[in-house]
Amino acid sequence: SSLLRRPSQAIEWCSCVPHYQPLQLQQWRGIRVKVLDGNLEQALTWLQRKMQSSGIERLIKRQQTRHIKNSEKRVLARKNLERKIRSQDLARKLKAILVKKVR
Repeated sequence: SSLLRRPSQAIEWCSCVPHYQPLQLQQWRGIRVKVLDGNLEQALTWLQRKMQSSGIERLIKRQQTRHIKNSEKRVLARKNLERKIRSQDLARKLKAILVKKVR
């Protein structure tokens, strides 16, 4: 059986992410994957599911550096702005509701 104790070992082992720097990962979480009957494909599938469910995959994707086109930057900036405005509107509505309940 293969035991993967740190996410950096898992990533180096399956070489999923080429530009990963393990020192930048903020929290260490243990992930263990057993290879049953020499079925490596199934173990890799389990590893991927565990990484997704624990949030490590999001942290790794955030760390990846790649060239982003200007058009992509504009789309991301617009989406971030829309998300920010939506959250501000929601906060404003919740504040109004709480003020009404207090009165």
